[in-house]
Amino acid sequence: MNEIIKAIRATLVLWVLVAVIYPFSMIAIAQLPFLSNQTNGSLIRNPQGQIVGSALIGQPFTSDRYFNSRPSTTNYSTADPKADTANILKTGVSGASNLAPSNPDLLSRIKGKSDPDPSKATEGDLARLQKAGINPTADLIYTSGSSLDPHITPEAAKAQIQRVAQSRKVEPNKLETLIQQNTDGRFLGIFGEDGVNVLKLNLALDAL
Repeated sequence: MNEIIKAIRATLVLWVLVAVIYPFSMIAIAQLPFLSNQTNGSLIRNPQGQIVGSALIGQPFTSDRYFNSRPSTTNYSTADPKADTANILKTGVSGASNLAPSNPDLLSRIKGKSDPDPSKATEGDLARLQKAGINPTADLIYTSGSSLDPHITPEAAKAQIQRVAQSRKVEPNKLETLIQQNTDGRFLGIFGEDGVNVLKLNLALDAL
C-alpha cells in the first residue's frame, strides 16, 4: 500500500510539474514584449489595426497595382475546402509540385500551350511577365518548396517597379526606397539570402 501511495504521489507531482507549471511558464515567457510577436504568429496589421496576414505566410497578389508574389502550387491555400473545384488543396495546404524541369505540366504553365484551336491555347507565365515589361527572375516563374513563401528576391521586386509605377503614377525611386525598407537581410548576416516580404511591401505601397 505504501508503494502504491508513493507512486500516486509521484505521478501527481510530475503531472503538476510537466502538465501545468511548465507549459504555463512557457506561455508566460512567450508573451514577454520581445517574444510575443513571434509567439503569436508574426501577425501583420493594416493602419486600421486589422490583421491582414502573417509575415511568415505568403498571399497571392496579381494586380498591376501591387508587387506580385511568386507562383504557388496551392495558390497560397486560399481555396475553399468545401468548394475546391481546381483541387488546389488536394495534396494539403503546403508543398512543392515536385515536377521535373522536363515535365509537360510545368512547361505548359511557364511557356504556355499552343493549339490549332485558339480557344484551347493558353498563355504561359513567361509571356505574361514579358508583356507586363517584367524581366522574369527564377522566383517569379518557379514555386517555392513550401508554396507559401512570403518573400521574393530584391531583383524580382525591382523587375516590377516600372509596371507598378505606371499603374499607380508613382515615381520609381519611391518604390525602390520601399523595396529597400522591406527587405529582410540574411540571418545573422550569414545564413540565407536577402528577401522582400511581399505583403509588407504592398501595405507600405498602399500607405504612400
